[in-house]
Amino acid sequence: MGIRKVLPTGFPALVMAAGMFMSSTTAPVWAQDAVQNDAVKNEAAPNKEAAQDDAYRLGVMDKLRIRVAEWQPADGSIRDWNVVSGDYTVGPSGALSMPFIGDLDAAGKTPAEVGKAIGEKLQSQFALRNLPSASVEIAQFRPVFVSGDIETPGEYPYSPNLTVLKAVSLAGGLRRSDAGQRFARDFIRARGDADVSDTERGRLIARHTRLLAEISGATELQIPEELKKLPNAQQLIDSEATLMKSRRQRYELQLKALADLKDLLNTEVQSLAQKATTQDRQLKLVNDDRDRMAKLTEQGLATSSRRLSAEERAADLESNMLDTSTAALRAKQDINKANQDEINLRNDWDAQRTQDLQDTEASLEKLGLELSTSRQLMQEALAQSAEAIKLDPNNQDATIKYVVVRDEGDGPKQLTVDENTRLRPGDVIKVSSELLMQ
Repeated sequence: MGIRKVLPTGFPALVMAAGMFMSSTTAPVWAQDAVQNDAVKNEAAPNKEAAQDDAYRLGVMDKLRIRVAEWQPADGSIRDWNVVSGDYTVGPSGALSMPFIGDLDAAGKTPAEVGKAIGEKLQSQFALRNLPSASVEIAQFRPVFVSGDIETPGEYPYSPNLTVLKAVSLAGGLRRSDAGQRFARDFIRARGDADVSDTERGRLIARHTRLLAEISGATELQIPEELKKLPNAQQLIDSEATLMKSRRQRYELQLKALADLKDLLNTEVQSLAQKATTQDRQLKLVNDDRDRMAKLTEQGLATSSRRLSAEERAADLESNMLDTSTAALRAKQDINKANQDEINLRNDWDAQRTQDLQDTEASLEKLGLELSTSRQLMQEALAQSAEAIKLDPNNQDATIKYVVVRDEGDGPKQLTVDENTRLRPGDVIKVSSELLMQ
């Protein structure tokens, strides 16, 4: 077929590859909120339909990272479809253009549905017995667009949990028209930065808790004191607990696979040893028969052809014994390699957890400094500007208006939202400020 890539005899590499192609798709938070709101209105809706609505639907400009592999149970190998695997972008027509498959409709589908369609297309195209496994991961969401009375209108990358206020902060905050409104707009910018940092800090604290538990070998996560004041603390901990369980299970499965491989190889070595013993006995019998034929031939009681036949049987048996010995040596070499792979796997697990912990602690320290700076700027703005006080979280933000233009497949619609509304990929945010018209 021209694209088959079978992994080497070393089974650990196969195990690691199998781990890479586990497909899981987590829906963005805004999708979860939408489902929760719909559930209040439609309490009798089936759970299956709610789960389908909860999944993220792809759209034009979404960038995907696709990996395709096919498990070969006959020889315990993986066919790696490198020609098909790669990074793709959903085009203007809503389709992916892929080798051997052609244009594949993706807009409006979930990553899991696209992955299933890719596997089915390849299976049909090449008449495969086994369905290839396609992992579809969102490498980059389609962007959001910010316009209106802001400092830097334009296109900005989308990330989960992106709110209107965070998008405005990314765009530089409200546009400055004169010095009299500087502190009010500084307050908006500082508060947006603080909200972004607070959200990120909560995720990092939850990750830090999970890494400490993984290093210590704990199986449960407790909410740390720093997270208890956050409204979504339990959600963050549950997410990290799920990740910890998944990583631990994969690690243990890899260790078990190595152990099973070593047991299989040891059994093979024992079988080859028994076979060698049997062949040795056969060789003795054949040698005795060959010597007897040689004597009979010398005495003229047997033909030379019978002597030659005995010689050939002895030579064939000696060749088989050499093959058996070579196979036994190869199996022992594979056992040594499996032992080394197990040691490397355990060392990599410990080293990765330690490195992740160091990186997380460094990020927490950096965010702490950023939060401190943002809060100082907010205090300065509140002290220097009466307009900034109107934007304080304790008062109503009546001076800023946000409108989101969103296309859900039935044409663009305008929605009046507040600064805490979560955005979706492809949204256009229009910002207007009464401060700029005073």
